[in-house]
Amino acid sequence: MTAVARPHLSACPACDAAPAAEALAEGAMAEEGARIALSVPGVHCAACIATVEGALSKVAGVTSARVNLTLKRASIEAEADVTPEMLTDVLERVGYEAHELDAGTLSATQTDKAGRDLLMRLAVAGFASMNVMLLSVSVWSGAEAATRDLFHWISAAIALPTIVFSGKPFFVHAWSALKHRRLNMDVPIVLAILLAVVTSLWETSLSGEHAYFDAALTLVFFLLAGRYLDHRTRAVARSAAEELAALEVLRAIRVQDGQEETVAVQELRVGDLILVRPGGRMPVDGEIVEGRSELDRSLLTGETLPVFAEPGLGVSAGEVNLTGPLMIRASAVGDQTSLHRMADLVAVAEAGRSNYTSLADKAAKLYAPGVHILSALSFLGWYLYTFDMRTALNIAAAVLIITCPCALGLAVPAVTTAASGRLFRKGMLIKHSTALERLAQVDTVVFDKTGTLTAGTPELTNLDAFQADELSVALALARGSAHPLSVALTKAAQAAGVAPADVRDIEEVPGYGTQGTHDGQLVRLGRASWVGAEAGAQTAAYLSLGAGDARAFVFADALREGAEEAVAALKNTGKEIILLSGDSSGAVESLAQRLGISEWVAEALPEDKAKRVQALAAGGKNVLMVGDGLNDTAALAAAHVSISPATALDAARVASDIVLLGGDLAPIPMAIETAQSATRRIRENFRIATVYNIIAVPLAVAGLATPLIAALAMSSSSITVSLNALRLR
Repeated sequence: MTAVARPHLSACPACDAAPAAEALAEGAMAEEGARIALSVPGVHCAACIATVEGALSKVAGVTSARVNLTLKRASIEAEADVTPEMLTDVLERVGYEAHELDAGTLSATQTDKAGRDLLMRLAVAGFASMNVMLLSVSVWSGAEAATRDLFHWISAAIALPTIVFSGKPFFVHAWSALKHRRLNMDVPIVLAILLAVVTSLWETSLSGEHAYFDAALTLVFFLLAGRYLDHRTRAVARSAAEELAALEVLRAIRVQDGQEETVAVQELRVGDLILVRPGGRMPVDGEIVEGRSELDRSLLTGETLPVFAEPGLGVSAGEVNLTGPLMIRASAVGDQTSLHRMADLVAVAEAGRSNYTSLADKAAKLYAPGVHILSALSFLGWYLYTFDMRTALNIAAAVLIITCPCALGLAVPAVTTAASGRLFRKGMLIKHSTALERLAQVDTVVFDKTGTLTAGTPELTNLDAFQADELSVALALARGSAHPLSVALTKAAQAAGVAPADVRDIEEVPGYGTQGTHDGQLVRLGRASWVGAEAGAQTAAYLSLGAGDARAFVFADALREGAEEAVAALKNTGKEIILLSGDSSGAVESLAQRLGISEWVAEALPEDKAKRVQALAAGGKNVLMVGDGLNDTAALAAAHVSISPATALDAARVASDIVLLGGDLAPIPMAIETAQSATRRIRENFRIATVYNIIAVPLAVAGLATPLIAALAMSSSSITVSLNALRLR
């Protein structure tokens, strides 16, 4: 919930280059107000959006409030006197946790200018190509010399500025590669375009019969189409490490000499006393010195239930204080906190993943030098044979155009776009450009437990074991608490038609439970030790009615939809399945047995998960990690490929390569099958491109293909590759 400066707005692209206009725009925005960004992880449906937007809009000074369901983020336009704290208080009153997002992490999620730029250049190239093609048809139909020359010059007037504008991405990347003394696929592309243009200008100036402006424009159009398809498959998302940094609390309440002072976390030092109120996140690592409460550690450890907090207990940055105020003595601040160290783990893992080389990159390494050598030899051979510069240039241009890597450039993006569309219709969003290739190689699948295989919400299992009067008292007490077990008990009892008993003086004792008076007796619902019961191995809340023995309400974590089907299907295809969780041994073992998973690890910390995934990778395994929490983020980034549900924390969702848009896990095995099919199509496309080159290149080298015929052949191969990719749909 940081007030962040809005980006400047300009009426035209020229304004972007004008510092005066930029300063003026920024000054206008500063006078107008600010944009406040809140992360609201509890938003999950249209009703949530309406509630959050409605509550924020009612705050005095707020001009607009919009919620992004995918990012679980609210963007608020407000006057300068509206503070983030005011807005978080409002959201907490309507039942939604909200926290601050750092301004630096928001900059990377602004409008995707690169995609719009490519699309604009593609449109210009397509429009120009159609017009030049119309002129070329007249020339092919036998236009006389003067008319032909006029049409050639008109074509040149259309083609030259279009090629300069639309071909800019290729020129820039080719020049960058040459400056660093290396070759990439853009170098032969640029050479082909330049040779086609130079040859066409030469032919036009000499009143020649053939000019190839249409070929050059068609070349640019198809190449831009491949580049845009590739761009669409790439994730335009910020780093998961930056997402973790966005969860760090930016301000804290420091207590000195009994006085409370709100300060930036950068000002905190080891040994400072910090007050964390209910609902607040821990800004530092430290130890509780005063107060009792419960902590939500699910982001860091995956523990399903809150942990009892009392003096002497260690806490970590990022944990949420639930019920009572706590005084913390800082033991680690700034980049030494556990949350910051986790962000470092993720950054290291992401850097390792970026070393993955796609099939297209491997092909390009061999392709570019081969094309250059072949074109150069064709030019030299024909020049030495004919001593005719015009003929040698035409043949060299034809070779470059006919071997231009349009089909090769479309081989991967055409398939990934088709596969991504198919998976999207099945409820899966592909975020990373090489995710499909990596998913096809998976042989080991690692699942997180809480929030992934399970819904992350407790479910009452023994309601029928209680009498009606016991249930009515329990319901009355449970309604007085927001504890997850109390909420689950309330839901189950109300669904069974239970009416609450007349329990008076109800109060919640932070960290212990809820108590009240019923028929003159003290009644309690809470921890075993508090009500005088012996705790069992299962997750339970205990009810005591006066002097009688306490009885346990037993809870289990509900399975996520499709979990059993997904695990069974993956096992049937020979995949190794591992359950990796930060939850207790009893809960993890119970779930593993229920799903038939033989290998499981419990009480795993975030670094333990990441190390386990890295160890599997070091052993030659291609690991698919499926997780949803902050404690899974490093493991998601370290895996060969990763999936997270749409309900996951922002950081986990960004760290993953694929997002499950629904709550069903059943599409995961189908996604692997689709990825394997996509990889086969990619390899088929490479073979199509290879066969095309084997047939077409000798014809071009032999002088049997003009640059125009070469452009038509190149276009045919590109269309063939695209049609083959569509077989995936």
